[in-house]
Amino acid sequence: MTDAQPIRLLDEAGEAVVTAENEPWRAIADELSTDDRLAMHGEMLRTRRFDVEAGHLQRQGKLGLWVPSLGQEGAQVGAAWAARPQDTLFPSYREHLIALHRGVDMLQIIDIFRGAAHGGWSPTEVPGMRIYSLVIATHALHATGYAMGIGLDGASGTGDASADEAVMAFYGDGAASQGDASEGLVFAASYDAPIVFFVQNNKWAISVPSTRQSRFPLHERARGFGLAAAWVDGNDPLASFAVSRRMLDDARQGRPGYIEADTYRMGAHTTSDDPTRYRSRDEEEAWARRDPIARLAAHLRSLGVDDAALAEQEQRAADEAADMRRRALEATAAASDDIFDHVYAEPHPLVAEQKAALAAFEASFGSDA
Repeated sequence: MTDAQPIRLLDEAGEAVVTAENEPWRAIADELSTDDRLAMHGEMLRTRRFDVEAGHLQRQGKLGLWVPSLGQEGAQVGAAWAARPQDTLFPSYREHLIALHRGVDMLQIIDIFRGAAHGGWSPTEVPGMRIYSLVIATHALHATGYAMGIGLDGASGTGDASADEAVMAFYGDGAASQGDASEGLVFAASYDAPIVFFVQNNKWAISVPSTRQSRFPLHERARGFGLAAAWVDGNDPLASFAVSRRMLDDARQGRPGYIEADTYRMGAHTTSDDPTRYRSRDEEEAWARRDPIARLAAHLRSLGVDDAALAEQEQRAADEAADMRRRALEATAAASDDIFDHVYAEPHPLVAEQKAALAAFEASFGSDA
């Protein structure tokens, strides 16, 4: 793996980048048919439309907060398609495409941010997809521990990529500065855990640039912990797929890995943030020209996909986002005492006491009738 520049298979115009160094990665990307690539483009559009509509809902007072993923769809779609069905994915809170790809309903994500769900979904109902983690980097340890368990159970390392389970943990450059993230790398390397850490370097941890967070590239830091590491153009879905597929399959054999995806957060950190206070218009416009959706669309046209097929995907994405909006506006609030019902697998007297106390407190306000 060369560190001269990130691994790239498509340039900003969607043209193929052909070099001797990236030929092995191109061979992996060739597993994707034109139909696969078109479907990946559709997932990116679907996520972008969902993302924008969710932002509108927040501005209209229907959500308490929204966390956009605009600009990071290319990195995520490549990783999502690279993971095999048996793999388990641990997201942070910006992996909307990952969640949707795995079968999470849009409204389940929305319910987290409107305060109507205590978690979002059950991992038993959405196989291989853990819930969002809003506490920065804590899930890096959860993912590592789960991967260590796979290794101890002997559920990986047999040499069968179609059956062996691997883990992928997603977080950003800001989370990479947390102690939990570093501890995850220590244990992953020490126990040869079947895990890949997928770090989306979107250049800003709220208002702190990634250049201030680390004097060295993040993937170089990972090598210091003893992990195989790669630096990939995160706005190139094909490169993201190829590198993720290879490193996940290596992880199945006890070789944990780390991917730094070079991308950009085109929107705000959250809807509570104003990025104009700390980054320039020139920077934003430069990265807008590297939009991963436009890049893959240009590539698809070079493969003979016509504008009608792309327009059909646009319409389908718009319709699904509109349906999500309708359902969100019609949805009722969760009962306030639901928070007590899933703390423990079995009834617990202290939890029951707290639930009764809340019910009595709410009853003390009387009825509006």
